[in-house]
Amino acid sequence: MPQGTLEVFLVSAKGLENTDFLCNMDPYVLLTCRTQEQQSSVASGKGSDPEWNETFIFNLSEGISELKMKIMDSDTLTAHDLVGEVDIPLEPLFIKGSLPITVYNVVKDGHYCGEIRVGLSFRPEERRDRELEESFGGWKESSY
Repeated sequence: MPQGTLEVFLVSAKGLENTDFLCNMDPYVLLTCRTQEQQSSVASGKGSDPEWNETFIFNLSEGISELKMKIMDSDTLTAHDLVGEVDIPLEPLFIKGSLPITVYNVVKDGHYCGEIRVGLSFRPEERRDRELEESFGGWKESSY
């Protein structure tokens, strides 16, 4: 997998299962790429059809193959509820460089529970040929 910068444009969600029975839920999204985690703002009172329109930047290293997203419901007095999850494979992004805003299914316990709209772009890191650097000038440093 290539190294570089992943830009995630979190647009909105639609048709989410409401985890609050008495009022509209307050959803937010946790975005995770291996050990890097970022959180969107809370779409207060937006219920099942929140909008964020936020951009997140991740620095990708070798071996990262997916972006994980968890949609959560922010609760004041109790633990935050999991609304659903999305795992987005990054291989198509590495090939194309960018993916337009796409709808992904949100799943919880193996069941469909709404959709989320996300745009992705990838900027590969320019690699330097290390062997060329070490032998620059016609000599190579001895390893003794």
